[in-house]
Amino acid sequence: MSRSAVSRLLSFAKREGYVEIRINDPHNHPGMLEEKVQSIAQLERVQVVPMVSMVSDSEKLERVAQYTANYLSNIFSSGLILGVAWGTTTAAISRHLVPKTTHQSQIIQLNGAGNLESSGIEYASEIIMRFAHNFRASYHLFPVPAFFDKAQTRRAMWQETSIKKLLDIQDQADLLLYSIGAVDAGIPSHLHTEGYLRPSDYTDLKRWGVVGDIATTFFREDGQDNGVLINQRSSGPSLDFIRKKRGICVVSGLAKLRGLQAAVQGRLLRELIIDEPTARAFVERYGKM
Repeated sequence: MSRSAVSRLLSFAKREGYVEIRINDPHNHPGMLEEKVQSIAQLERVQVVPMVSMVSDSEKLERVAQYTANYLSNIFSSGLILGVAWGTTTAAISRHLVPKTTHQSQIIQLNGAGNLESSGIEYASEIIMRFAHNFRASYHLFPVPAFFDKAQTRRAMWQETSIKKLLDIQDQADLLLYSIGAVDAGIPSHLHTEGYLRPSDYTDLKRWGVVGDIATTFFREDGQDNGVLINQRSSGPSLDFIRKKRGICVVSGLAKLRGLQAAVQGRLLRELIIDEPTARAFVERYGKM
């Protein structure tokens, strides 16, 4: 074959996800750091994304997102259901996905996106549809508010046939992808910048001792949520649901350390992908626990 034909075939193979070109430098990969984090957090798998401490928060996020996108390409296959919690981190991951053709796979949105300012559909659907298009999968949006005004409204909505069908698909998910939300993250969380919560909600979160959330379900420093009443109005999955699933938690930035430790305490994750500076800070802060 001619060189031009080979070049075209390689370009096609990369575009379709059949071929990847990566450099794995064993001298740069912080394997010992991964072992330390895994030992402290008692997780099934920890992956630390190598980078120097001087990297900006935005660059950390992009590198972690790219790493996660490559990892997903390796583990996501035909017939699987992936549950995605919309947010700044999963949006970044969706922009770096490596094309891969799968069959009879599905992408399901884990939490509603409507808020006080807009329906939120455009933002959340763009993320979900990127995943679906990348893996040639079908997708299911979750067309409800992120937070209902009243808990009884949520309970009634959850009895609707169309919503129950989506909840059933969520329950069948083989894999979850999410990050940990933080009010004071270096890169502002979409949840805290787009009118999802009222000032009174923030007062309540502080009073309840909330340190983070997963898919708009909030938890305290012990990783529990009993007494956190806003979760009764949240469209996000319960913490028990998150615990029982294979979840990949993607963390970037020191501002998420407290929430990460709380999630570890509450056994809310099995796998962690984290940037190197944040991983080192985690070991220094919680290594003697």
